[in-house]
Amino acid sequence: MRRKYDVVDYVIILILTLLSLIMIYPFWHEMMYSLSDPVKAASGGMFAVPKGLNLKSYWSVLRNKSVWTGFRVSVIVTLVGTVMGVLVSAMLAYPLSKKDMPGRKFFIGMIFFTMLFGGGMIPNYLLVKELHLIDSYGALILPGLLSAWNIFILKNSFAGIPASLEESARIDGANDLTIFFRIVMPLSKAVLATIALFTAVGYWNDYFSTILYIISKDHWSLQAVLREILSNAQSAMSSSGISVRAEEAISSETVKAATVMVATVPILMVYPFVQKYFIKGVLIGSVKG
Repeated sequence: MRRKYDVVDYVIILILTLLSLIMIYPFWHEMMYSLSDPVKAASGGMFAVPKGLNLKSYWSVLRNKSVWTGFRVSVIVTLVGTVMGVLVSAMLAYPLSKKDMPGRKFFIGMIFFTMLFGGGMIPNYLLVKELHLIDSYGALILPGLLSAWNIFILKNSFAGIPASLEESARIDGANDLTIFFRIVMPLSKAVLATIALFTAVGYWNDYFSTILYIISKDHWSLQAVLREILSNAQSAMSSSGISVRAEEAISSETVKAATVMVATVPILMVYPFVQKYFIKGVLIGSVKG
């Protein structure tokens, strides 16, 4: 039977459609602007389609060696940080999900405290410096490895796994590590995929850690390179051997738009693979306290 829609349903559909357009159009605008002829794009207006197809702005960006270096750094940091972050968060959250764990309330309180208060930028920098991580991949990975929010989501998800499964495994001779990796982790794919997405997006979009801890431009993340290009597109184009006056088909504004797309599209390609786990994972980890 077909469902009958009333006025409230149509209002909700209209509101959600408008919200979707508000969120999608800025991204679509930048994409079309980056593909447009700079002279025609300078006239402004709506960009439903490119105003004169032109790919030279992308060519300018992709010829910049800093973009490729930053892309390599961001990929390494995102992959390593995501795998380590999910694993360490899960290993910390699992014992906290056990009500008979000694000192459980104390550790939960300490983790929750970090959600409300932080040491600040200077203490964090001094800590990274004392650990001899300045100008290294470790400075980009370790400070953001753990998130209290992710730990609580995982803890609540693990608490929902029936205790009888673990008891049966212990009867068969399984130890804690075997139970964790062969029972708990496979049963938590949805929430783990969600946490992995949160962590990956955080690492990919992080540029402040590069500014704070990284000295050599060879270790700059893609977002830091993007920030430099957006702040001074003329200089970035010159470093690629391109002159705005010599190349009329390129402008600093279209280069900025192309740079934004180059930095955004890779992480967007991850979403379709974890979308089916996203809502389920968040709900599983937020129902129980």
